[in-house]
Amino acid sequence: MRWSRRTPSSSLADRPPPAFSGIGAAVAEKLGRLGLRREADLVYHLPLRYEDETRLTPIRDALPGVSAQFEVEVIACDVAYRPRRQLIAKVRDDSGLLVLRFLNFYPSQQKALATGARLRVFGEVRGGFFGAEIIHPRFHAAGDDEPLPEGLTPVYPTTAGLGQATLRKLIDRALDRAEAEGAIGDTLPESLRCRLGLPELAASIRTLHHPPPDISLEQLETRGHPAWRRVAFDELLAQQLSLRRAHALRRACGAPLLAAPGKLTESLLAQLPFRLTAAQQRVWKEIAADLAAPHPMQRLLQGDVGSGKTVIAALAMLRAVDSGYQAALMAPTEILAEQHYRKLTQWLTPLGVEVAWLSGSQKKRERATWQEKVGAGATALVVGTHALIEDGVAFARLGLTIVDEQHRFGVRQRLALKNKGATDTVVHQLTMSATPIPRTLAMSYYADLDVSVIDELPPGRTPVLTKLVSDARRDEVVARVRDACGQGRQAYWVCPLIEESEALQLKTAQETFEHLTAELPELRIGLVHGRLKPDEKAAVMAAFVANEVQVLVATTVIEVGVDVPNATLMVIEHAERFGLAQLHQLRGRVGRGSFDSACILLYARPLGETARARLRIIFENSDGFEISRQDLHLRGPGEFIGARQSGLPMLRYADLEDTALIEQARSAAEELLRGDEAVVQRHLERWLGGRGELLNA
Repeated sequence: MRWSRRTPSSSLADRPPPAFSGIGAAVAEKLGRLGLRREADLVYHLPLRYEDETRLTPIRDALPGVSAQFEVEVIACDVAYRPRRQLIAKVRDDSGLLVLRFLNFYPSQQKALATGARLRVFGEVRGGFFGAEIIHPRFHAAGDDEPLPEGLTPVYPTTAGLGQATLRKLIDRALDRAEAEGAIGDTLPESLRCRLGLPELAASIRTLHHPPPDISLEQLETRGHPAWRRVAFDELLAQQLSLRRAHALRRACGAPLLAAPGKLTESLLAQLPFRLTAAQQRVWKEIAADLAAPHPMQRLLQGDVGSGKTVIAALAMLRAVDSGYQAALMAPTEILAEQHYRKLTQWLTPLGVEVAWLSGSQKKRERATWQEKVGAGATALVVGTHALIEDGVAFARLGLTIVDEQHRFGVRQRLALKNKGATDTVVHQLTMSATPIPRTLAMSYYADLDVSVIDELPPGRTPVLTKLVSDARRDEVVARVRDACGQGRQAYWVCPLIEESEALQLKTAQETFEHLTAELPELRIGLVHGRLKPDEKAAVMAAFVANEVQVLVATTVIEVGVDVPNATLMVIEHAERFGLAQLHQLRGRVGRGSFDSACILLYARPLGETARARLRIIFENSDGFEISRQDLHLRGPGEFIGARQSGLPMLRYADLEDTALIEQARSAAEELLRGDEAVVQRHLERWLGGRGELLNA
């Protein structure tokens, strides 16, 4: 079905930047800091909150902690110097007295607060030493019979040097012009808008900038008003359109056909000492079908810590070899990359398949040898770090790239690896993550990817007991480490910093290493951190794997990729300083064998509200998907999705917990993409303004 609609005769969104008229360079620069580079951007720069200046409150009726507006007379104004320089004005109305306190002030403010001046004052009242006071109130001279505003006053996100009054003036001017030119015309077809019960966009934008007198402040503040819902829907729709279109464009490209019968994959499955779980078998079928398709695979493989993603990667790489192509696996840290290299070498060498190794720490001659073999096609598989995307690395016939812990790489880095393939086709790409992605994120920020989930752990994985312990009981934890190692087991002790930090007062890896060496003289203690030379780091890790080191003190370099089944105890120092994803990853380093395992979260008091919430979540949950869901609620998507936001603008108004609205936006995007391309383009230009690039990563 094609949508037929009238195109507005003029569109602000179509004007090339800079589209600001009558604005000086200094103000334009400040607007740029807010991401406002076109006049249309001002129209969609919506309020952060609202203030009720529609009524005056008598001073005697002021409530502590509640913002209100007062009309007052200044009875005294002086500069005080104790405990610090500040401007203090005493004001009154017919009902009582109020103190206005300015910790930072200008001479113009002091002049405006002259005795006898009549003011309109707005601010939050609190109890002070001399009674009720407002710190840094907003005020202006009150003229005789000055009318009160008829609607709520919007408060916009701003930046230093750009006041609310200036911003309101600029936004109102842009809004009036846009409405006069018909530039906020609906991009949604009328039938779709009515079916979803959404108000018109122009009316919604006007309502949010200038709420009418009878509107509910609570509905506006909680963004439950239909006008907010319309804006959130349009923003989600733009995101879905850009991602789904990127997905469709990729499917229109040619790709290597990796559809060989799979002799090597069958041989690997036959020699493995374990059987694939049902979840692994399902995921492998999905990936194998993608590799056999004539368009490039763009699939995200996610699974909890220890769910067995590496063997799936090995099968995919062997499918490329079976089909006469090369495959590359890139990991973010040398420890993780080397872990993959050793595991793949162990599995594939008996099959006669050589695996190349490229890393930044390699000696020049060794790296040159591997690069020559890979470039000539003599070696089909290569594992490495960022060294894989350096200019000197070339592939003879690259068919598949695999990126592990994909959120640790930037968009351009993932693209650089894909671009190592031939220019006439697009290589298949599999990205892997052990940080489970909540369903709402998968539906929104990852809508351009096909997603496979390993939602089952291999048999034999033992549950890890999690304990919260105050650092005041540190001696008990050291005794627990001694007991575990006395029974032949091993332990990790993870610290958040390498060197002393007076600001944070945290225990450091170096200090902890020295203390444990002194407290546990009968045990061999190892130390690993990011500043060790690669060969020193490798030697310590090898000794730990061989049980020549019983306790490994480390920073988060061991967060991923370390697999020592004999290690049954994980101690995390200052656990309150770690994110939930890190805590879950670190906890997953133990419980990999048949022995009972435990993770002790050492924390320091006092605990902040967020830190307390994180520790409670990790203590109460072992399911990575539930942890990630609560983590998203705690932090929001900005931090959670990491580097992927480099390729996609963040949502400003939509709530990712509103799954119903996301589903509606997904469905509407598919409907529009089957219809008029011009409608899609207008909607994307309005909401993304050309910022939806880099989606090919």
